[in-house]
Amino acid sequence: MGARIGVIGAGQVGAAASYLLSSTPGVSDIVLVDVDPARAAGEAADIGHAAAFGTAARVQEGSYADLAGAAVVVITAGASLKPGQTRLELLQQNLRIVDHIVEQVLRAAPDTILLFATNPVDVMPAIAVQRWGVAPGRAIGTGCTLDSIRFRDRLSHHLSVSPSSVHAYVLGEHGDSEVLLWSGAQVGGLPLLDFAQQSGRPIDAALQRTMAEDVRTAAYRIKAGKGVSNFGIGGCIARLVRAMVGDERSVFTVSTYLPELLGVQRTCVSLPHVIGRTGASAPYLPPLADDEAAALRASAEVLAQTIAGGLDALQITA
Repeated sequence: MGARIGVIGAGQVGAAASYLLSSTPGVSDIVLVDVDPARAAGEAADIGHAAAFGTAARVQEGSYADLAGAAVVVITAGASLKPGQTRLELLQQNLRIVDHIVEQVLRAAPDTILLFATNPVDVMPAIAVQRWGVAPGRAIGTGCTLDSIRFRDRLSHHLSVSPSSVHAYVLGEHGDSEVLLWSGAQVGGLPLLDFAQQSGRPIDAALQRTMAEDVRTAAYRIKAGKGVSNFGIGGCIARLVRAMVGDERSVFTVSTYLPELLGVQRTCVSLPHVIGRTGASAPYLPPLADDEAAALRASAEVLAQTIAGGLDALQITA
């Protein structure tokens, strides 16, 4: 018997995630919940018809009550990022929406893992922890998981190797202050820059800046072209859920609430975590170059200030 997965929000991201989850190993049924039940029912039927071509999960529209027993509930509902808008600017629009959703989900499935994809994705886990008392390892933002894949993909194209052979991470905010961890990146057991040099495809400082900007602005470019970024994050959600329901204990750079990081209090940034059946482990802080440590601390400060503002908006005392 596989796991039940809830998806809150039947928009572009929720639909893409549900479609990919329908063929994810270990998932037996998906409950799609939306403020527009007709939209959710339509998406569930369409995805279910596609899933019927294989041996895949059952997909249904439902209510919060139908989330009882769900192993993971994915939260995608909320306003989406518009061209020229930052993720943090979405806070006021999405904060109360997500706060209400978390309350309803926990009534039906108090032991579920909450996986947030609603932006600003690094703020929402902190709200779940501080307002609703969810354990930090069970309130998880997709964080920089997708950014890390974008980083590896960019490097793999430059080096002409498979992305699976590139081990590189993005830390911090899923947004403008994110930190690409160049110092710890490896390919084939070699430091990234050594591999690049030996392969005849060197990566100098100027190219590093270009690649970092490409990774950081990828979502903005996608949205400028097609109006929405949904398949990348949908794939990210499905991969994280697969790791949870399969108890893989795989490492991903998700965001969880941190009482302290590098001297910054009450923040929520992406760091490597082990992901399995119980959610996310305590975070791991990799070795950092001095400039990377300074950038990560600055990113943590940005998010700490944003979280404090969000708590104030909800009239919560941290």
